[in-house]
Amino acid sequence: MKILRTTSENPNFKELVKLLDEYLAIVDGDDHTFYDQFNKIDALQHCIVLFEDENPVGCGALKGYDEESAEIKRMFVRPVSRGKGYASAILNELENWARELSYDSVILETGTKQTEAIKLYEKTYEQIENYGQYRDVQTSVCFNKILKNK
Repeated sequence: MKILRTTSENPNFKELVKLLDEYLAIVDGDDHTFYDQFNKIDALQHCIVLFEDENPVGCGALKGYDEESAEIKRMFVRPVSRGKGYASAILNELENWARELSYDSVILETGTKQTEAIKLYEKTYEQIENYGQYRDVQTSVCFNKILKNK
């Protein structure tokens, strides 16, 4: 396993996000168009691509939300590569990067139909009241993690 820090211009990141969007279009169904508007990758400066045997299999990104919090975006691991701890490794790297950028916490949103993602986040994140554009969205679940040892 190798993790690369990059930007949204990276072709491997773009390829994985395309696969993520195709996956979410199926899983989210009618809700996909609503969520898609908040997940554009233009100009993301803090992106991760995880490689398994030189093949890009997972990604994630970090975006400033406010002065204290960064938002984790575009988390994805190819279905054939799941169950190997890659999503946790991506989350870990994004959290470390957020610390380096002096954020106090990270937040994220996922859809209620993303049951695998929810199980992952519940391990180390606290569910919080939906924030921002997700505030009144019944199909969203939001999480927060306080970053220690900045």
